[in-house]
Amino acid sequence: MLKKKNYKFWFCTGSQDLYGDECLAHVAEHSRIIVGKLNESGLLPYEVVWKPTLITNELIRRTFNEANTDEECAGVITWMHTFSPAKSWIIGLQEYRKPLLHLHTQFNEEIPYDSIDMDFMNENQSAHGDREYGHIVTRMGIERKVVVGHWADEEVQKRIASWMRTAVGIIESSHIRVMRVADNMRNVAVTEGDKVEAQLKFGWEVDTYPVNEIAECVDSVSQSDTMALVDEYYEKYDILLEGRDPEEFKRHVAVQAQIELGFERFLEEKNYHAIVTHFGDLGALKQLPGLAIQRLMQKGYGFGAEGDWKVAAMVRLMKIMTEGMKDAKGTSMLEDYTYNFVKGKEGILQAHMLEICPSIAEGPISIKCQPLSMGDREDPARLVFTSKEGKGIATSLIDLGNRFRLIINDVNCKKNEKPMPKLPVATNFWEPEPNLYTGAEAWILAGGAHHTAFTYDLTAEQMGDWANAMGIEAVYIDKNTNIRDFKKDLMLGDIFYK
Repeated sequence: MLKKKNYKFWFCTGSQDLYGDECLAHVAEHSRIIVGKLNESGLLPYEVVWKPTLITNELIRRTFNEANTDEECAGVITWMHTFSPAKSWIIGLQEYRKPLLHLHTQFNEEIPYDSIDMDFMNENQSAHGDREYGHIVTRMGIERKVVVGHWADEEVQKRIASWMRTAVGIIESSHIRVMRVADNMRNVAVTEGDKVEAQLKFGWEVDTYPVNEIAECVDSVSQSDTMALVDEYYEKYDILLEGRDPEEFKRHVAVQAQIELGFERFLEEKNYHAIVTHFGDLGALKQLPGLAIQRLMQKGYGFGAEGDWKVAAMVRLMKIMTEGMKDAKGTSMLEDYTYNFVKGKEGILQAHMLEICPSIAEGPISIKCQPLSMGDREDPARLVFTSKEGKGIATSLIDLGNRFRLIINDVNCKKNEKPMPKLPVATNFWEPEPNLYTGAEAWILAGGAHHTAFTYDLTAEQMGDWANAMGIEAVYIDKNTNIRDFKKDLMLGDIFYK
């Protein structure tokens, strides 16, 4: 199981010494109160750490460089309590390398009409100071998130919490390492891409291993360890024999248990966080990894099928960003398979041969063992289920040759209209926004892939903020999309990002 890191966010308040020590004491007191209340809110996924008021070039520069080197610091939240001359921030901002949030707030929620005087005005001028600071950040071309509103407002706190998850995704992106077992599916275009450019842009390391090197690790797993995991499977999941001999069925399940243990040991030993496989190159493996991959995804590993390393990295990224989220509904790789064009019931059936993460499941999860025409191996065991209802986002990171583009589509997941007893795979049925026809047309025009990194638990805004931080184009398909304007957006993106 991949472990969660204990990230924190620094709260840095800007001011200057023009108004004296008493004013600075109030500034420090107010920022301490804000930090305390943010942490007490129960809405933020990570702790906010108060830092002394920043009033000089030297202190600002030192604080930002300390944030750079602190492994637990995932980002800095800045707020100008009074007027902070923006030239004081230039060197610190030039050297800062982590996510930045500009909280445009003020300590008081309401103007104190009966008592307001010039002392109050001088001390509480965030409406003034934040504009000075915002100007220099814009002039320097620094990507940041701006959140506006009173710090005690629950909606403001939720926006900060949302950005924190994006910030952790930005930080963790540079640590993602993808292990490729064999190569891409032959002649498939969209799963290919420039791995060197991906490391330059996102920090991802994408490495290939011969399949038999991993198969040797699988073979080294002991019988006792394998059968202990099989016992866990049989306790946790429904067993659907469907006429197969129970012992023969169990032997097939045991192959997947051995693959899970062997793959996980190899990933841990080599320090990888995502994996891709390809049914066309299985070497000494007895089955195409199915149940094994599904379990690894649920443990936090990314996965991409047919060598799709971009999807594997994105699934891992989304799992990092949703880690520890209360009432999370799940994240998985999915693939567009077939449409329902019946009027009023439109949608896309999402599935894959085997490898859908059970974190998105609703209701019982069963183990089936069925033949698979691809791979030329014995019948693989897999987890079968239907997915939750609700809103989600489907994303596709594509390589356009000279740049990357992230496509983000809001989707509405629905119950399957009818059972599909002959389909032995996990499924999700959704309608893309604004509707199937416009959504699918926009997706195709944007160059979206057939594999997606899907989640119920993140928003288009969060993934768009990640794309902005990475310096790549984000394309949104949502309830407001119309094809005429969408084509114009794509044309503008082609001009801007070339």
